Amino acid sequence: MDSAFVEALLGARRPLVMEIKPRDAHGADLVAGRTPADLVAAYEEAGAPCLSVVTGRWFGGTPALLGEVARHASVPLLQKDFITRRAQLTDARELGASAVLLTAGLLPVSALRTLVDAALREGLTPFVEITSEAELERVPRPGDCVIAVNNKDIRARERDPADLSRSHALLPALRASGTPCPVSASGIDTPSAAAGLLAAGYRGLLIGTALLRSEDLDAWSAAGSGLLAERRVPSRVACSQT
Repeated sequence: MDSAFVEALLGARRPLVMEIKPRDAHGADLVAGRTPADLVAAYEEAGAPCLSVVTGRWFGGTPALLGEVARHASVPLLQKDFITRRAQLTDARELGASAVLLTAGLLPVSALRTLVDAALREGLTPFVEITSEAELERVPRPGDCVIAVNNKDIRARERDPADLSRSHALLPALRASGTPCPVSASGIDTPSAAAGLLAAGYRGLLIGTALLRSEDLDAWSAAGSGLLAERRVPSRVACSQT
């Protein structure tokens, strides 16, 4: 599979897809006056191989946010939104995305197949989110997709408690599917939880709210690499000069 997003994640010492989103699932502010440029700089300094940009309105995002992040980022970007039309894929590529979120549980089988094929034609990596083996079985061309287990319920707007046991339970099925890069996403709140998922065999983790609220990006980076952090730098200082 020829994918800058996948290659960056698989080759990273710290395989954390670090997310930028304005609000959490309950509407609380997450950026605290920081600009997209501030966040990109802090995440890249912490060793992020890829970034996720939430453009969905539930989390306060807009397509313009993706474009602004792209102007400052030097790593591949994932657009997270409810993508249902092929035109959105063209827009994502033009705004600077390398990968796009497709939610298996919200798309009919035919639509998921059409969007996976169309994303690949656009040069975008399909980042397909699942919550069950039944949804995994509906994913077309898994060898050309990143498949991610969502530890929360998108139908509840991710306001439910995270269930990390879902990721642990589904990992064997993800491996068997042929996806080159199984990912666990959402609700990973501590560096120790991140380290446990990576030790279990996940090749990447997508982490948003916990990083945006963290006072210590180095601790997360250490969990991602399996190494002790050499130093501790508060993310609020690193991210903002307000």
